[in-house]
Order: sequence, then C-alpha cells, then structure tokens
Amino acid sequence: MEMEAPLIVIVPSPGMGHLIPLVEFAKVLVSRFHFSVSLLLPTTAQPTKAQTTLLNSLPSSVSHNFLPTVDPAHLPDGVAHEVTISLTHAHSLSSIRAALGSLAQQAQVVALITDLFGTGLYTVARDLGIPPYLYFTSTAMCLLFLFHLPKLDETVSCEYRDMPEPLVLPGCVPLHGKDFVDPAQDRQDQAYHVLLDHVKRYVLAEGIFVYTFVDLEPGAIKTLQTEDPNVPPVYPVGPIIQSGLDDDSHGSDCLKWLDRQPSGSVLFVSFGSGGTLSNEQLNELAIGLEISGHRFLWVVRSPNDHSSFGSFFSTQSQDDPFGFLPTGFVDRIKDRGLLVPSWAPQIKVLSHGSTGGFLTHCGWNSTLESIVNGVPLIVWPLYAEQRMNAVMLNQGLKVALRPNASQRGLVEADEIARVVKELMDGDEGKKARYKMRELSDSAKRVTSENGESTKLLSEVASKWSQCKS
Repeated sequence: MEMEAPLIVIVPSPGMGHLIPLVEFAKVLVSRFHFSVSLLLPTTAQPTKAQTTLLNSLPSSVSHNFLPTVDPAHLPDGVAHEVTISLTHAHSLSSIRAALGSLAQQAQVVALITDLFGTGLYTVARDLGIPPYLYFTSTAMCLLFLFHLPKLDETVSCEYRDMPEPLVLPGCVPLHGKDFVDPAQDRQDQAYHVLLDHVKRYVLAEGIFVYTFVDLEPGAIKTLQTEDPNVPPVYPVGPIIQSGLDDDSHGSDCLKWLDRQPSGSVLFVSFGSGGTLSNEQLNELAIGLEISGHRFLWVVRSPNDHSSFGSFFSTQSQDDPFGFLPTGFVDRIKDRGLLVPSWAPQIKVLSHGSTGGFLTHCGWNSTLESIVNGVPLIVWPLYAEQRMNAVMLNQGLKVALRPNASQRGLVEADEIARVVKELMDGDEGKKARYKMRELSDSAKRVTSENGESTKLLSEVASKWSQCKS
C-alpha cells in the first residue's frame, strides 16, 4: 500500500504580511517536494476576504484550519502589534497542541514551521517528537541584528536611538539606533521584552529558513552561518514570492490602464497590506505626486492619525479613501494618474512593462517582489523592521532612493516630487535601475533548478523525506 506524503505543519502569525510568505513556502513544499501541508491559523477576528481568497486558492494538498478566535479580553488595546500577535499565539497554544496531536495520529508530521512570533510552540513540538523550524520572513541582516540584541541589551545602558555611534554588524551596512526595529525604540515597552523573549528561543529551532538569497546579502548570511556555533543551521531559500491569484478580476482595470502607458513610465505607489499614513501626510503625498509631473498608480487607503500600521489586521479601508485627498486632486490627475482604493494586484503591476518605479513601505514581501521584477524603489518605511530594510536598500545595495523628512517627521510635497523625478529621470534612478536588474537576474538564478536557494531547500526536504517510516 502506498504511504501518504509526510506532513509539514505551518503556523503563521495573524496578518497578511505574515500569511503570504508562509503560504508561498507551503506551495513550494507541495509542488516541488510532494509533501502535504497543514496550516494552523491563530485568529483575532473573523477571517478577512483577502485571507479566505488566498487560502481557497491553494492546492488540495495544503489544508488550513482557523483556530478558535482569541477572546478580545486577552488582547488589550493600545499595545504594539508585536504584543498583540504574541498574545494571540500564547492564547492559541492549547488549541495548537490539540491540533498537532490529532494530526500526528493521522500522518507522519516531519516538521513544524513557525514565523518569528511562534517560538512558544518549540517545546510543544519537541514534546511530540516534531522538529521545529523558524521561517524568518525578513532579511538576514535583521536576523543577525536580533541574534545580537540580547548582548546589546546587556551592554548598552541608554535607549538605542541615543547611541552615539552606529551598530556595525559583520557584513552589513552600519545601522543607527533610530533605524532599529520598532520594538527596540523603547526599551521600557512590553513589545521590547516580548521580542527579546522570542529571540532567546530562536536557538531552540532545528533550523532557520531566511526569506532572502545569497547574492542579495552575502555578508550577513556568511556571518549567520559561521560566527556563532549556537545559531541553528541557516538556510537562505528566497526569493519565494506570490505567483498571483486567479481571482483578481477586480484589479483588471488598473492592468488595462497600465497597458495604455509608455514603457517604464509609471510609478507604483503602495504601502503594503498594513501601512497607513496620517491625513496630513496623505495630502502631502498627493500634491507631491501631482507636481512631479510623472504618471503614477496609487493604492490609496484612508488615513490613520494614530498608527502607521492601521490596516495590519484588515486590508480594506473603512471609509472612502478618496474623500481624504486634496480638493480637486482626483480630477486634476485623471489623465496621468490612476487611484485604486485599498488593493491592487501588486505582482502583476510590478511585472508590467509600464511600471518603472515603486514607492514602497519596505515590507520585505513587497521588496522581494520588486527585486524579482527589477523595479527600483523609493523607500518610505513605516513600522516593524522597515527602517532597517530601507537603510540596506538605500545605503547598502543602492537600489533605492529615500526622501528626507522635515524636523517634525513630515515628508513634504516638494521633497516627494524631487525624489520621484530623480528615480524616474535622474542619474541616481538610472544607477538604481541598473543594480536592481542585476539583482533580478541573481534572484532568477538562485531559484533555478541548480540554484543556491533550491539546493539548500532540497537538502532539508531530503532530510524530512527520510523521516518517513
């Protein structure tokens, strides 16, 4: 009798930015290595349309199970989203343990994979004889920083943003404290201590998959693989990006609009699945795009004056976002700009020949999608590790331009227009475009049949296949 395929259990954190990379990883494990995958999904609310559309598009060998919704009483208001995510995992632990136990009775579970907030599951997995793995959905530089964070915590007495000198990690661009990850901006905040707790458990993983590739971050990857014997094996397996959903008919208008634009002439503007701007900043961006004189496709979300990640757990704007734009703006730009509320088929936009630049929040999913398609960037980080990503892209890889903010933190319209013109027409833009095309070629090479990322993932897959009994 033919044996069933070995089963891999994946537990993503809440939020589309966490779900997408793990879903794409699941698809690779199924299509290339013929495993079956079960997704266990901790939840804070009813699934969004974006989540269900994505999950329902998966092949039959990838199953999913929404765990019982965590009682809102366990999720206090006014805390960082890192705290909310960690509490969601903690209060889903018993449900995950029960689901894992049940799955282990039905099939041979050869691995449990979580992202950076799922480390509380490592002991649960070990108790059941299942090796746990971390899928780190950001850069090797960020992972290296996090491994150094406990030492920084012991040796630095001030707030990191007040450090007089930048942190220099081996193989990485120097990093000032103000560009550290969000939870490290306030060492008294609960989010910082939650992050430290997770980081200290990373060493318990059997291995760490990193959502990057060797040609993109050779120095950071080499350091991770050789510097500290306590660090588990590190496997750079990227880029694994979303291939696009079949059900994107409501995005066809913007693709038809792109078809009518000259090659490389359009700036795509989007702040990802979670990013939001203040009302004042939204208006400055609108005016800046207008006076730049360039074509643009802008995914507009309603502003949020209280949070830069106001759409993190829900991708849709609650109000008509166009109503917050400057008076007369929509009519004035209609001949060279297209405004799309809340969502656009980003992969198809970035791969379109008319797209010549991308103004992005520097979420790592979006960044890798841009790299694969060779589209240079304007970086506008908002939250999480995005400032760190922006530094690497702008100062390290030099594939991005970065606008300067005023003393009160506002990026003004004239500065936005300047950087748009420079990316689309200027010498710096040409250099960034050339470097980005080189990285695009590298990305295709490492994910080819004999590429570095493919070989590393094949090594682990072979190990898992041998667990089959």
